[in-house]
Amino acid sequence: MEVKGNILMKKYEVGRLLGQGTFAKVYYGRNLETGQSVAIKVIDKEKVLKVGLINQTKREISVMSSIKHQNIVQLHEVMATKTKIYFVMEYAKGGELFHKVAKGRLKEDSARKYFRQLIQAVTFCHSRGVYHRDLKPENLLLDENGNLKVSDFGLSALTESKRQDGLLHTTCGTPAYVAPEVISRKGYDGAKADIWSCGVILFVLLAGYLPFHDSNLMEMYRKISKCEYKCPSWFPPEVRKLLSRILDPNPQSRISMARIMENSWFRKEPEGTKVLDTNYPLKPSECDNVVQTKMEPEKRTNLNAFDIISLSTGFDLSGLFVSKDEKDEVQFTSTKSPSSIMSKLEDIARHLKMKVMKKDQGTLRLEGSTESRNGFMSIDVQLFEITPSFHLVEVKKSGGDSLEYRHLLKQDIRPALKDIVWAWQGEQQHH
Repeated sequence: MEVKGNILMKKYEVGRLLGQGTFAKVYYGRNLETGQSVAIKVIDKEKVLKVGLINQTKREISVMSSIKHQNIVQLHEVMATKTKIYFVMEYAKGGELFHKVAKGRLKEDSARKYFRQLIQAVTFCHSRGVYHRDLKPENLLLDENGNLKVSDFGLSALTESKRQDGLLHTTCGTPAYVAPEVISRKGYDGAKADIWSCGVILFVLLAGYLPFHDSNLMEMYRKISKCEYKCPSWFPPEVRKLLSRILDPNPQSRISMARIMENSWFRKEPEGTKVLDTNYPLKPSECDNVVQTKMEPEKRTNLNAFDIISLSTGFDLSGLFVSKDEKDEVQFTSTKSPSSIMSKLEDIARHLKMKVMKKDQGTLRLEGSTESRNGFMSIDVQLFEITPSFHLVEVKKSGGDSLEYRHLLKQDIRPALKDIVWAWQGEQQHH
């Protein structure tokens, strides 16, 4: 047994439970040799294996171990047994930053200090090819000196919060902090999504409440996608201007981290101080000198743990907008190889007397030969790699009659796919 009494690996004393989620539990711990306080995250290896994420986890661990920054919770070491993975991390004694905000909004200088430290930490990780995708209150901690520490960089996909405050605390981020393009599931840039979340956090620090809030989840998503929010009267004009550039629903035109750092409000010093804050972030040009090796940008077709879980049962947001019966798009996961998935779909097309057009790698278009009242039936298929042995396939109607498409899906396509389907998304049905 790896934990004897409350001693882990003869090295750490394990104390009270700090939080828990689907894949992990976090405990307070103490290094027996040095007396140093730590946080110990315990991940259930079997659950991670089940969704094919072991390699993903290993990759994230290697990246996390190499990231050392004053505003990021440090990962000290990783240990594993047959059934568990243990992350031993820096313990942030000051707790969550948002416990401070819960007592009332922050003064402008104080909010700016934390926002700077947040931008500094996030920019540093982006320069190393790491995106958080889950920036939210629980992930912003304070050390004993009141400095911000961002936690769960790269590991955020494996944790869930147990906080019950009426918002969904799932692995895909607290909905109120999530960028519109993440909600629409059209594929997104991790850096741009993080920038949006930083904007929501800045608003909350200064206002004491959320910019996008509604007890009806669907209404909240509508507000996010339309970017409907109002700044309170005490927000300075420069903050309003900066927020309008960060909370831009179009990720292409959304402000970059480099531009945020050049912003006059961001750079402004508190009254009476002449010296530039030592926590002031490096300029992007200085960052480049520090970073020797940039990680390759992510493949757009490669989904990470975060994406899988955000697509799986319980967080299939498309159901909020269209009822299950009316959807013209379905998804399934499969453990078969991409070539066998694609050839199966080509067989089905031949059986249905549909033409197969290959668009590019991982995408197919099936086209019908008979015209219906809404034109020719056409179905787009796209394949995403989650892990080398686990794929997500999206099937959607791109032309033709919806009723005819749904009939085809129910009577022909779904039954013919049963040999290769691991699970249909949004349905509790595992082999």
